[in-house]
Amino acid sequence: MRALVVVDIQNDFCPGGALEVPEGDQVVPVANEMMKKFNLVVATQDWHPANHGSFAANHPWRRPGDVIQLNGQEQILWPMHCVQGSFGAEFVPGLDTSRFRKVFVKGTDPEIDSYSGFFDNGHKKATGLGGYLQEQGVKEVYIQGLALDYCVKYSVLDALQLGFKTHVVIDGCRGVNLEEGDSDKAVAEMREKGAIIVKSAEV
Repeated sequence: MRALVVVDIQNDFCPGGALEVPEGDQVVPVANEMMKKFNLVVATQDWHPANHGSFAANHPWRRPGDVIQLNGQEQILWPMHCVQGSFGAEFVPGLDTSRFRKVFVKGTDPEIDSYSGFFDNGHKKATGLGGYLQEQGVKEVYIQGLALDYCVKYSVLDALQLGFKTHVVIDGCRGVNLEEGDSDKAVAEMREKGAIIVKSAEV
């Protein structure tokens, strides 16, 4: 059994959003086509409280891009994004959410960030995604979405650690690239850990 995991295709990560991923909207048609190839599709959704510790606005004199310690974890500070109930947190118009069997929210604890769709950054709490996929008999996952060098990468690494055969749908992802080449490094790391890099047309 295989499943498609659609990661964080939300307004705030697309052009015009608070934490814009360049060309983020271009993953939407790829996702819609990919969903037709799977019986089981799940999605992750960044869902932060407004007082989240990863927001630069919640730290006096700090700016997006600064790095702090948050609850024992190194934390990059971001602009406020995907705040619970906001337009920015909604899935992008045009994304066929009717095919989502279940949505797993992440980043809900103000004390710790959660890039991965499976666990928070400290691996202290699970979102329920891994257990759900195992209950459904899933052995193989295909992952795509935003952003390649953060939430996609960490979701892929956790999927591998949980024992899933893991594919990255590369044309269905875009990266933030805070530093030039971050996406290339992320792909190299995922491949090195055992992920299979594929294009949507090959699936």
